[in-house]
Amino acid sequence: MRQAGKVVITTAVTGSVNVPSQSPHLPLSARQVADSALEAIEAGSAVVHLHAREPDGRPTADPEVFEEIVGRITERSDAVVNITTGGASSMTMEQRLAAALRLKPELASMNMGTMNFVYSAIADKVTTWTHDWEKPYVLNTWSQPFVNTFDSIEHTLRTLGESGTRFEYECYDIGHLYSLAHFVEAGLARPPLFVQGVFGVLGGIGADHANLEHMVRIADHLFGDDYHFSAFGAGRAQMPFATHSAWLGGHVRVGLEDSLWAGKGRLARSNAEQVRAVRAVVEDLGKEIAAPADVREMLGLRGATTGSATTGGGATGA
Repeated sequence: MRQAGKVVITTAVTGSVNVPSQSPHLPLSARQVADSALEAIEAGSAVVHLHAREPDGRPTADPEVFEEIVGRITERSDAVVNITTGGASSMTMEQRLAAALRLKPELASMNMGTMNFVYSAIADKVTTWTHDWEKPYVLNTWSQPFVNTFDSIEHTLRTLGESGTRFEYECYDIGHLYSLAHFVEAGLARPPLFVQGVFGVLGGIGADHANLEHMVRIADHLFGDDYHFSAFGAGRAQMPFATHSAWLGGHVRVGLEDSLWAGKGRLARSNAEQVRAVRAVVEDLGKEIAAPADVREMLGLRGATTGSATTGGGATGA
């Protein structure tokens, strides 16, 4: 792993897992998602990872909604925009790729394997539902896998790669690292790699700190110094795993996609609140916070292009 001279804070602004009934602070509309991202950027986040929703909170793959979100962000900041290709497990691969193919970002997420991605337990905790789509949506994850086949990974690497997009490789288990190594050997995934370790999702690797250190050891074995590592833990594991990743010399991710909380029993009121908290941790470790320009140099991104969001302009860059 390349040791982080400066620590990159990524903010996953809204995601497609949590539902409006869980928190009144989850950004839903395009305007809310963009403004929440801008607040996180102001607080110190160099990268914003974007999903989109309908105004009622239902996850959407509509490129026009993404275009509205990205346009507002890039008009007001130079942050690196990371557009999801994961979307939601209920979406087709064509739907999941639509926004990134239109916007041609600097950076896009890449999920490295088909898996069970289960968050049906949300239904056990919510007593009053705001919208009728929410409960069936979360319960469906008990029986519907999150499909990321090798042909879909190859297709995404080729099609988005042709436009200069680079990738944040999301690895939910050790086997996903070996899948990434396969695509590196095939010449489709090109260093420097940005590996995002994901911990605590039911169906993936557990939020055990020994797993974090094991993932880094295996990634070191497979990729040497050709990768940058970041990690996040879902739910209550968010801040402990961010702290551990930064301590190991890696980068961090926070955001309301991954956790709705700002402490025990206390809902986060914004993404920026979580960014400020993790920034304080990183700085207490004696480390500097990376700016967008640092991220572009670190990951070999093509750079922001002033102008239209539809050409990857502004700060565009899953």
